[in-house]
Amino acid sequence: MKRALLPSIVAVSVSVSNLYAADTNLNLTTPPDEWSGSAELGMVLTTGNTDTQNLNGALNLTKESLKWRTDYSLSSLYSSSDSATTAEQYKGSVQANYKFDTEQFWYVRGSYEEDRFSGYRSKGSTSTGYGNRFWQHQDGSYLEASAGVGYRDYAIEDGADGNSDRGTFVRLSGTYENHFSPTSLFRQELNSEISTSGGNTVNESISSIQANIVDNLAMKLAYKVEYTSDVPAETDTTDTETTASVLYSF
Repeated sequence: MKRALLPSIVAVSVSVSNLYAADTNLNLTTPPDEWSGSAELGMVLTTGNTDTQNLNGALNLTKESLKWRTDYSLSSLYSSSDSATTAEQYKGSVQANYKFDTEQFWYVRGSYEEDRFSGYRSKGSTSTGYGNRFWQHQDGSYLEASAGVGYRDYAIEDGADGNSDRGTFVRLSGTYENHFSPTSLFRQELNSEISTSGGNTVNESISSIQANIVDNLAMKLAYKVEYTSDVPAETDTTDTETTASVLYSF
């Protein structure tokens, strides 16, 4: 299923590009695409009585056009203590939003994750639904919510009870971003995947704040909480992550 989900996520991105190309052929006055994004890296190294390494990184890209807004995201997290790995996670997602107007949109989303210490070999999902930017300001602040349906496959590690948590779900999502000033902002994301086929319900909260150091370089602090209602044996239902990183916007 892992091999099947990766092509499906790629297919979402390719199909979006093809649809956008068709749209621009119909309207020769469409403005050129606008790309924006950020890259971040955090690192903590200690030596002495305890040798530890903590690394986290992320790359986020947004492609904006007259009718489409497409978000690409990649992130990783690695931690070790005295040469023993204590955390290793890799995540990727792509979400394409077809804009009906400046507020309403229809989205298609695909995501994939590998986390050695989650009790799952991999987590993959696709979903689609309706979204609305209820409020947005010229400085970039906005409030957005969406609701949709999807299908997921969470492959359980060998040796755990069962093989996978596979089935349909309802996805609810909300994002609030407030620019306190031209050089600082607060962002809150809430995501929930509610199983409709007897599987897990997954709730996630990501809070972050960032402030510019100089030009496009900023410091970012983030706190993430993820709750999974029913997890494999010897795995906690709640995971938390606290990260500090340097972020470059472009």
